[in-house]
Amino acid sequence: MMTILKERRVTLPELFLIGGTRVALGLGLGLLLGRGLNDDQRKAAGLALFLVGAISTIPLAIEVLSKKELTPIRDVLRATEGEGK
Repeated sequence: MMTILKERRVTLPELFLIGGTRVALGLGLGLLLGRGLNDDQRKAAGLALFLVGAISTIPLAIEVLSKKELTPIRDVLRATEGEGK
């Protein structure tokens, strides 16, 4: 089985937003499963963080996945080698 990777450029703000959504999801899940606060506080905070992380992931994923794929450098080099002949 062959694995094909796709390369896309992600800006620094997009990278921070993606990281932030992962943090919110993780913290929310941790609060939902944890025992640190009383049940009502823990469930409210955990659910809010989890939902914010999950919902904000959707537009970010669409933005990154809809970006045009980068052309592998080997293809660019092959194309320019033929031009010099």
